[in-house]
Amino acid sequence: MDIVAVIAENKIREAIKKGDFDNLSGRGKPLKVEDLSGVPEELRASYIILKNYGALPPEMELAKEIVTLQRLVNCCYRDEEKTALRKKLNEKMLRFNLLMEKRGATPALQFYQDKIEQKLLSD
Repeated sequence: MDIVAVIAENKIREAIKKGDFDNLSGRGKPLKVEDLSGVPEELRASYIILKNYGALPPEMELAKEIVTLQRLVNCCYRDEEKTALRKKLNEKMLRFNLLMEKRGATPALQFYQDKIEQKLLSD
């Protein structure tokens, strides 16, 4: 152990003896461990900060907007409104696909991943 770890460990032990940790919320309950194995290491800290803030990653925001626009298109009866909504939907889908391609996930890859998941779930 390095000197900093030893000092930190000693400070923690002293605080435990003094009872500084006795009134903490969640005492005696298991910690909720975040599974960030799918997030690259260099992005994990920023994802945690964004999650705690209540913000979503850009691809998730776009995905939510795409679902909302698709629902609006499905419910729309006026042709001119439907055309405008479809244009917005296509723009969002294009932006989403470009974003995913930059991250290495192409629409074709996603299509085949979905097919494989459906096959595995149906077996």
